[in-house]
Amino acid sequence: MPLIADAILDQARETVTRTLAPTPLLPFHAAGLDVPVFLKYEGAQPTGSFKVRGGVTALTAYAANGTPVVTASAGNHALGIAHASRLLGAKSTVVVPEAGSPAKISALRTYPVDLVLAPGGYDGAEAKALELAAGGMKFVSAYNDPYVIAGQSTLVGEVADSFGDDFTIVVPTGSGGLLAGTALGARRAKPDVRVVGVESAACHAVSSAVAAGHLVTVPVGETIADGLVGNLEPGTITPDIVREAGVALVDVDEPAIRRSVREFALTAGLVAEGSSAAALAALRAGLVPLDRPIVLVVSGRNIAAELLATILTEG
Repeated sequence: MPLIADAILDQARETVTRTLAPTPLLPFHAAGLDVPVFLKYEGAQPTGSFKVRGGVTALTAYAANGTPVVTASAGNHALGIAHASRLLGAKSTVVVPEAGSPAKISALRTYPVDLVLAPGGYDGAEAKALELAAGGMKFVSAYNDPYVIAGQSTLVGEVADSFGDDFTIVVPTGSGGLLAGTALGARRAKPDVRVVGVESAACHAVSSAVAAGHLVTVPVGETIADGLVGNLEPGTITPDIVREAGVALVDVDEPAIRRSVREFALTAGLVAEGSSAAALAALRAGLVPLDRPIVLVVSGRNIAAELLATILTEG
């Protein structure tokens, strides 16, 4: 089982605790449900997304030797690397899809990183980043780097610190970095933690690989949950971690994601991007067991203002 060493997970917890404040765990009144529901709001991170956890962990580990790093991202991982680069004074190049989220691209321009816009969606951005890495940079995958995954594991550790009882944590799932980290962190938590991963119906990269026992190239559809789409790079370890941990995987469609973005804003007063809304969409679709308290990971808030305005006016 390709588990990440406990020493790396411990190092990640120390790094994140030292560099980032814990994000809030908020009670959520989910109409029609009797079970307690809480929101782990990663929109409160300095970059607006959980990805900064993996960014600071990876760059703390890699910056010591002075090697410049390069990464590919739909936006949030790039922001995490950019924030870590500014904290540590490290040199970084971030490659994002040229048709990516305008809000995330605009935010990236405020950081001292080399920003590269690549055609071809996330797959094109990743191919460009790997090309640059072949020239001597260290490629830091958004989901297939042990330090990045370890950094993401710190989220469930913070939740477990607040719970004395068992709980279920529902995790938006694209390439599986947060889900794999959550699975690894859950096995070290004092309460019993059930993990549910939620994909967009537009892309089943992780669940297809888990079911097949190897990576599978999958079609990628259109979705506002841009952080949940894209195929996996060769050698990706996240599906194996997810499979061995016995994580349940479900998916939600586009209308459900849009409704959940709207519910977060109007019911909880929280800005949530499409990827973040997947957890609530799964709960509303009856895909999450209701036998214990539930924690929904609201993974980020970086949604374009125009898109949010459109969703808020939908019936």
